[in-house]
Amino acid sequence: MSSEFRSPPQTEANAPRYRQVSIGHPAVEVSEEQGILHMRSLEPLAKLPVRLLDRLVHWAQVRPQQTFIAARQNGGDWRRVSYAEMLTSVRAIAQSLLSYGLSAERPLAILSGNDIEHLQIALGAMYAGIPYCPVSPAYSLLSQDFAKLRHVCNLLQPGLVFVSDAAAYQRAIDAVLPAETPLITVRGQIPGRKQASFASLLEQSGSAEADCAFTATGPDSIAKFLFTSGSTKLPKAVITTQRMLCANQQMLLQTFPVFGEEPPVLVDWLPWNHTFGGSHNVGIVLYNGGTFYLDDGKPTVQGFAETLRNLKEISPTAYLTVPKGWEELVNALEQDGELRERFFSRMKLFFFAAAGLSQRVWDRLDRIAEQHCGERIRMMAGLGMTEAAPSCTFTTGPLSMAGYIGLPAPGCEVRLVPVDGKLEGRFRGPHIMPGYWRAPQQTAEVFDEQGFYCSGDALKLADARDPQLGLMFDGRIAEDFKLSSGVFVSVGPLRNRAVLEGSPYVQDLVVAAPDRECLGALVFPRLYECRRLAGLSAHASDAEVLASAPVRQWFGDWLQRLNRDATGNASRLEWIALLDEPASIDRGEITDKGSINQRAVLQWRADKVEALYRGEDASILRAGR
Repeated sequence: MSSEFRSPPQTEANAPRYRQVSIGHPAVEVSEEQGILHMRSLEPLAKLPVRLLDRLVHWAQVRPQQTFIAARQNGGDWRRVSYAEMLTSVRAIAQSLLSYGLSAERPLAILSGNDIEHLQIALGAMYAGIPYCPVSPAYSLLSQDFAKLRHVCNLLQPGLVFVSDAAAYQRAIDAVLPAETPLITVRGQIPGRKQASFASLLEQSGSAEADCAFTATGPDSIAKFLFTSGSTKLPKAVITTQRMLCANQQMLLQTFPVFGEEPPVLVDWLPWNHTFGGSHNVGIVLYNGGTFYLDDGKPTVQGFAETLRNLKEISPTAYLTVPKGWEELVNALEQDGELRERFFSRMKLFFFAAAGLSQRVWDRLDRIAEQHCGERIRMMAGLGMTEAAPSCTFTTGPLSMAGYIGLPAPGCEVRLVPVDGKLEGRFRGPHIMPGYWRAPQQTAEVFDEQGFYCSGDALKLADARDPQLGLMFDGRIAEDFKLSSGVFVSVGPLRNRAVLEGSPYVQDLVVAAPDRECLGALVFPRLYECRRLAGLSAHASDAEVLASAPVRQWFGDWLQRLNRDATGNASRLEWIALLDEPASIDRGEITDKGSINQRAVLQWRADKVEALYRGEDASILRAGR
């Protein structure tokens, strides 16, 4: 069931009005047995395609000339690939890949970032029934010891590796890959390696052999391996099947029927080695016959100019990004009328994921939309994970607040099971993985006796008296610890509130520490913003910036604000320390998508934490009483 989303019945003249958009509102069944809460949507999932690329074949017939993907050529004009052209390329690549003898035991590894050739070879592999793995470029380009890349390659044993730019990846390839592993390159060559050009893959026309390989695939066929972020241990390879991808896209379509009413247009930068970018966003376009404009920008001070350039040319129908991206975009929208005109002209929905969106940024976005359009655009979120391809819940319920994750999507069952004083969210449905690749023990550990995937996410009802309102995120169970008094510390909500209220100067923080009498926090600041706040010369070091009076004053006030609602030692921060040394990907302190590994930070910086608790570190800022 779906309906036009409208704001609630107006009782005040100044109540907000929202742009009309089709959003599903299925009823939810809720039951409880022996303290375990069970929730599921009463709307069944519609019949699924057998495989995701059935949609490519469909749109190549129905809309052959429509642009499927576009990317700038050498930073200039858009290079466009239609649905018909993409299918032709995919069939040719599939035919070429069959000669390499690839399989799940010897899959295709893609080391490069997002580009048209990346998508073509990924879909070509999928068409040929060959699993592929998009590997985080950070493992090759940012890492110094290549430990995670080595782990990925040892686990997968790839039979073929694709890179766009051979020179950029040569050091990593030479360090990790056996000399006999063949390469496909778009630009350049690596001496001493067996390699072929990407262009050579297109020289064969698609044949009956490629088509037979395609029709031999089915719902249980492995489409790709996606690695988890590795925030607690080494990354795990999630087996992602055709059924998972199709189920998740059908969930999205039934939750947001607007995607089927008008071909979605996305301008998107999110990396394809993550499930949000590569499965969720690319899938929305492919499943619904839309157009994907590849954004080479990033939500950083240096990289966002390219995103703004693209958004001044292309009007998306939905915009999906991380909270930092929304912060940068709101700043630009407030100052640029031309950008506002293009951005809002056909916008239907906003999405954020990966972290909580600051209420301050959200309010500013609503204000801009009201001033420009006379109405707000609905902001959506939910809960997802790599193991679920990725979506489980969406915020289609009546609430709008930080931490709200909404209601189960059609086809998804949710269990809330008591674990260590909280309720763990567990999920079952056709979108859930069969397991981790070559990790039977880890697979067994994450499924309960009823076949539900145990996410490790703590959830709770938004209102225990009315379960139909939906669910709230309540942190990660594994992050929680006890103080020396035996009192549990719920790290997730504390950290989330601190980061949201710390905008724009706080990137992340780590709450310290188990078995202590009180709490402190190691703060990773946003050094660019702090440098502007400090007002020092460009030659000032990061340490000098963080020691400046304006910066210390702001963070001292922030600490006092955080402690206003503290109810005891388990929610009060006695001190904070501003870190001028960034988190290290090689030490496992930070994942390739930028999230912080709390335990690794505390482990690698144990001496600093000890000095801070003894009061021997000058970077400390103490809370007042």
